Amino acid sequence: MGLSERIDKAVTDAVAIGQGGVAPRQLSTALSYATTPGGARIRPTILTSVAMACGDDQPEITDAAAAALELIHCASLVHDDLPCFDDAEFRRGKPSVHRAYSEPLAVLTGDSLIVLAFEVLARVAHLDPMRSAQLVLTLARQTGMPGGICAGQGWESEPAVDLGAYHRSKTGALFVAATQMGAIAAGQDAEDWEELGARIGEAFQVADDLRDALYDSETLGKPAGQDDLHGRPNAVAQLGVEGAIKRLTDILSGAIASIPSCPGEAALAHMVRMQAERLTPVVSPAAKQA
Repeated sequence: MGLSERIDKAVTDAVAIGQGGVAPRQLSTALSYATTPGGARIRPTILTSVAMACGDDQPEITDAAAAALELIHCASLVHDDLPCFDDAEFRRGKPSVHRAYSEPLAVLTGDSLIVLAFEVLARVAHLDPMRSAQLVLTLARQTGMPGGICAGQGWESEPAVDLGAYHRSKTGALFVAATQMGAIAAGQDAEDWEELGARIGEAFQVADDLRDALYDSETLGKPAGQDDLHGRPNAVAQLGVEGAIKRLTDILSGAIASIPSCPGEAALAHMVRMQAERLTPVVSPAAKQA
């Protein structure tokens, strides 16, 4: 089984837990709708790659960690798209959950996915209680307050924004979770992997700023120009297109250099380079002049 298939199966199996028994039909189908198609699955790919680089001696724990992280990410997208936040009409090329199912069901879908993520981690506690507890704690810290993705969304309601804290929480938090949870799943020290996750998260934020500024909605699969529309701080406004591209290149070089020594270090560096190629927007000469 390839890496993508492994991750997709882990997510599908996790969602099935929330659809068991006598469940409300619409909310049950909304869980699948919110998590498929899976997009690039960048965060669980990084998590699983780190675990594999560290030996992946408990693959069932790795799969649970990858699924839990993706469920949190998908929940955040459902909530981000709500009318009270971005009011996005579509996501990943199809109507957003609140458009397809209603606003109340979208709130419940996001909430259900968050709770389900932690249930998935609890279900592997019998394999290694300490790893399971560390995974729960790490994911909770990178999801809630004061430095998780909830804090990232909260910064957008502040009159003055700490740009570094905003980017670290809104985008970087789940990438730090990815590298640290991958290490934990394989029985390694999470702290050694924080820098790699932080650098990948920073790179992803800059790349996302570039795509938002340069691509149209059809290409993105979600509304474009949101940073400018909502007056959000972003790398393109701060550095210009060429400056943002240079910044992205520098961050990715630093990310590869920060990979801790591990048995699969070379393969992990290759994965980061591949993700870098996917992250970097293709910029036309006309776009550079815009």
